[in-house]
Amino acid sequence: MSAVCRATEHRPTRTLASNKSVGRDSVERIGKSFFDINLAPSNTSEIARRRLLSRRGEPLFYANWDKVIFIHYETDPRELQRCIPYQLDFYKGRAFVSLVAFTMRGMRPRFGGRIGELLLRPIATHDFLNVRTYVRHKGEPAIYFMREWLSSRMATWLGPWSFGLPYRFGRIEYQPSPGYGLASEQEHEDQRLGKIEADAGSFHFCATFEVNDLGICAPGSVDEFLLERYTAFTQFRKCRRFFRIWHEPWQQVPARIQIAADNLIHSTGRWWRDARCMGASYSPAVNVWMGWPHVVNSFGVVSSAGEELIL
Repeated sequence: MSAVCRATEHRPTRTLASNKSVGRDSVERIGKSFFDINLAPSNTSEIARRRLLSRRGEPLFYANWDKVIFIHYETDPRELQRCIPYQLDFYKGRAFVSLVAFTMRGMRPRFGGRIGELLLRPIATHDFLNVRTYVRHKGEPAIYFMREWLSSRMATWLGPWSFGLPYRFGRIEYQPSPGYGLASEQEHEDQRLGKIEADAGSFHFCATFEVNDLGICAPGSVDEFLLERYTAFTQFRKCRRFFRIWHEPWQQVPARIQIAADNLIHSTGRWWRDARCMGASYSPAVNVWMGWPHVVNSFGVVSSAGEELIL
């Protein structure tokens, strides 16, 4: 299986799949707004930071996302759109779903000091497996969470009511492969094993990557399209929300991925029937600012965070 193209500012962009060239073209334009401009990753991140801070009281939380594995699938756009309440975003007419496995550590509120941090400690650190796709709303590129499994039962109750997130509880184990990399020919490689068990099924994977080959995504590449996203739109019952995040551009490297069990993902919709696994990426860590949830009404108008937060 070919990995997602790896590219930095100093390397040419590789193709996502060996038989399809993705080149360095910009993301397909939809409408006329500054979100459509093909930006360098550093500028994209900086615009996201300014956009988040343009709202009073942002951000709401700080956190660290550690040892992140991205697993990317391409699927039939028409079948995927039937599963999604927002308009899909495409890369050169192609639709993608990504699985993101990581550990969130040290989530803490921006407000409240030591007391706020202590109150949040029960849900401050836990494991995630996200299933997300790529959407646009009012010209803004974003992600939409189709399903998320967490190792914290308390967080699975809070997420839907506050942010509209589709949380489910899962028994999650992420760990390095025992003894891997001891042989001389493997001294520059590392492995990450993942095992997720939930009521809907199982997902087991093994990712292998070169730990000394990190780089940021090339402008206009499919890597940038899939990784550099700073807004999430959600829907819980009839309520649509969005929230924004900010972090430095992803330092990532292509990964070889092996999947031993995947029936858990089948529960997220019929898009799976025509999906092809296109590759994976690994990032060691990123520090994240997480914004307030905001409500989008039926006319697409965004309400203020202070009015709409539900706890």
